[in-house]
Amino acid sequence: MSRLGIFVDRKTLASAEQLNALIRCRDVAEMLGHGVEFIFPVDIRKIPDMDALFIRARTDPMNITYVASRMASFYGIPVIDDPYSIQVCSDKVNMYSHLMKKGVAIPRTVFVPKHEISQERVKGLFREIGTPLILKEPSTSFSLRVEKVHDSAAFLRVAKRFIRMSDWIVAQEYVESIYDWRIGILDGKLLYACKYTIPSVTFKIQASVNGHVVYCGVESVPEEQVPPHIAALGIDAAGAIGRGLYGVDIKNNNGDARVIEVNDNPSLESGEDECYPHVYERIVRYLLDR
Repeated sequence: MSRLGIFVDRKTLASAEQLNALIRCRDVAEMLGHGVEFIFPVDIRKIPDMDALFIRARTDPMNITYVASRMASFYGIPVIDDPYSIQVCSDKVNMYSHLMKKGVAIPRTVFVPKHEISQERVKGLFREIGTPLILKEPSTSFSLRVEKVHDSAAFLRVAKRFIRMSDWIVAQEYVESIYDWRIGILDGKLLYACKYTIPSVTFKIQASVNGHVVYCGVESVPEEQVPPHIAALGIDAAGAIGRGLYGVDIKNNNGDARVIEVNDNPSLESGEDECYPHVYERIVRYLLDR
């Protein structure tokens, strides 16, 4: 009997949705004949005793989840997410560079070093990319530190905050859409697909509005209803990063599909997999059948 470790923390268990998703994963693994152990940060020393590791806590190179991933990799233990994917996806400059290198369609994007931020440079970016612009601090996650700006003054105000955390700012073309596609990819194959409906009060899938967090709506979409070019773009984008588990966000404006970002450790607790009952089985088999 193989042993699957599921790496979690207190925040992972903070919501009923996340807890239920973890229980589903455990039940599937046990149904397939494997043992399952939830591993908290304090129990990280147990990782070398596992046959595979599935990280279900926020991943970041500055987080203990990265230590867990590196430990599993060092001992030759299959792990989702692998250290390389965490490194790439946690840095938007790195991630977009990978996508550009492989020719994956993304919005027009410019990496701006902080020493180049000036009134003239900013005016040039609006001429080059268009109005409005999306600004991203490279370590952003969950739509934090992502802002839409319409003029140079707003750009400079946002940039002043972002450069306290990074030497770079990502300036990107704004692509309008009512919803984003989220394409889940595992080992180069489509795992699930859903639509994230953007709240009308924002342009992001998650935002703070008047002191309240507003979330997108989630609609699971059967594979046969996913446009082929969307699925293919998701596979190409994930392939530019690696062969693990990714959630690829895509905007499809009048058939012009472009990747907004690739996420390691994608969400599975909000109904993304409703039309895909075998998601956890495929993940467990990927980790333990190799």
